[in-house]
Amino acid sequence: MSRILITGANGQLGFELRRALAPLGEVFALNREQFDLADEAAMLATLDELSPQIVVNPAAYTAVDRAESECAQAHAINAHAPGVLARWCAANDALLIHYSTDYIFGGAGDRAWTEDDTPYPQSVYAHSKWLGEQAVRARTGHHLILRTSWVYAAHGNNFLKTMLRLASERDSLSVVADQIGAPTSAALIADVTAQLITHYRRPTHRFDYGTYHLAAQGETSWHGYACHTIAHARSLGYPLQLGPAAIRAIGTADYPLPARRPANSRLDCSKLQRAFGLTLPPWQAGVEHVVERLFHSQQSARASNTQHCPL
Repeated sequence: MSRILITGANGQLGFELRRALAPLGEVFALNREQFDLADEAAMLATLDELSPQIVVNPAAYTAVDRAESECAQAHAINAHAPGVLARWCAANDALLIHYSTDYIFGGAGDRAWTEDDTPYPQSVYAHSKWLGEQAVRARTGHHLILRTSWVYAAHGNNFLKTMLRLASERDSLSVVADQIGAPTSAALIADVTAQLITHYRRPTHRFDYGTYHLAAQGETSWHGYACHTIAHARSLGYPLQLGPAAIRAIGTADYPLPARRPANSRLDCSKLQRAFGLTLPPWQAGVEHVVERLFHSQQSARASNTQHCPL
């Protein structure tokens, strides 16, 4: 059994990693207060104390727009801290699994990015994540860097849950339709991570370290993502004020934000699938599963409230 340290344990990916990695060993799931990526000395002390054999780092500064005015904070967590983790892992013969983002690719076009394509980050957040990747590669060869896209989960704050909330409050929505990618569930990322660790622990099995793209299959726009989410929610009986027809498609220029977003967030995941014998599901499957989880959770909460309501 391995000793596994998970950073950012209360985030949407950290939450799913706790579930997926629990059967694989002794898991130390640490939140930001317990393992602050902005505090190098405290990080190193905790690593020395727990002595993990595998470090899994989903923690990140993810406030994309706020990063434009909080550059130092974004770089401390996304660029510097991964290098600290990598240096410790190299010195202690540990595996580092680090997560990165489609945002490092800033270009347009309609071709899915491969791991060999040159990044072109166009925001502080994207640049900090790219620097973090480089720091990991420079300090340890025993790493996996998993780039993913448009992450969501039943836990935490994300686009899917925002769309459901807004659709319950408004009679129309406007959503960007000229940015293309693949919504990817945190559960999928966590489950694949568990499979990669299982491969890593096979004593006679050659393990391919390096950078891999990990996203659900297929592609859509944010508008298409919103429409599919709302359509499936309505099919379940979700109490919403609007349907897909009331979601207007707009361009990026119609919804200006402080940080630039990539028009093309497609990720080619064939390298990952070949190397580890994986088949990644279509993006729609994960979205539908999370919508169903949220719906059943809502129904259970209502039933519980009804049972406890005084006559």
